[in-house]
Amino acid sequence: MDKLRAMKLFVRLADAGSFTAVADEFNVTTSMVSKEIRRLEDDLGTRLMHRSTRGQQLTSIGEGYLQRCREILSQLDGADAYVQHMQSNPSGKLRINAPMALGIIELSKMFSSYMRAYPDIELDIQLGDESLDLVEHGFDLGFRASSQPFDSSYIGKELTKFQYQVCASPEYLASNPKIRTVEDLNKHNCFVYSYFRGGSHWPLGKGIDVSGTLKVNNTLFMRQTIEDGLGIGFLPSFIARQGLKTGTLQEILPKAERPSLTLYALYPNRKFVQPKLVHCIEFLQDWFERHYD
Repeated sequence: MDKLRAMKLFVRLADAGSFTAVADEFNVTTSMVSKEIRRLEDDLGTRLMHRSTRGQQLTSIGEGYLQRCREILSQLDGADAYVQHMQSNPSGKLRINAPMALGIIELSKMFSSYMRAYPDIELDIQLGDESLDLVEHGFDLGFRASSQPFDSSYIGKELTKFQYQVCASPEYLASNPKIRTVEDLNKHNCFVYSYFRGGSHWPLGKGIDVSGTLKVNNTLFMRQTIEDGLGIGFLPSFIARQGLKTGTLQEILPKAERPSLTLYALYPNRKFVQPKLVHCIEFLQDWFERHYD
């Protein structure tokens, strides 16, 4: 039995709570993960987890063993990190989570540059707008755009800022009541982004609760329906930029007060940060500084 591998599987299973999730991450079968955990328990001569149809729960010994496994694996990562740092040639895999539209419109160009600069890094990128726990899902790095602070268990490196823009198509504006104040939005079909922290409350001026015929979990989908003249959206500037440039979108209430949107590179707050992750974040900060400042 490869005990270090078994310890890694055990730690990830404790974090993820799912044999399937761990199997997918390690590219093995769920039965293989189960066998490795049983072999580890047999080797130790004790039960580390109670298993039931509702999931797994650590035993008291398992909780203590988990803490010590984390310390051992952290030390191992630190030793590997030292070698990588001394070599000054980052390599290995980086698992990254990013919002769908941001990844397609902005980050794809940036990561093309990154891949040219660091050809020995293998990127595993998952795009999706749902808010995932980076540790639970085994991500090294996440991108989050927010106007609010994040949990202190993560370190957030600011990359750039975007603005929010209220947008509609010229056709929609020509055939609907004029919009001169924030309160006028109450008379309009306002679309809502499912993962917007404010929900249907738009932080314009003193704030306004909007309503409409569309709630959707993807801003690119929303932008298309707005360009088709069906309603109004509260969009990040990187989503609205192209439509405003080509004239398929027009900005409404540009002088109304609103928060800015900060893009962060987010990673778990750990004692040892892998050099390949440090190199990646430094590259990101430099790239955004050159392209946006």
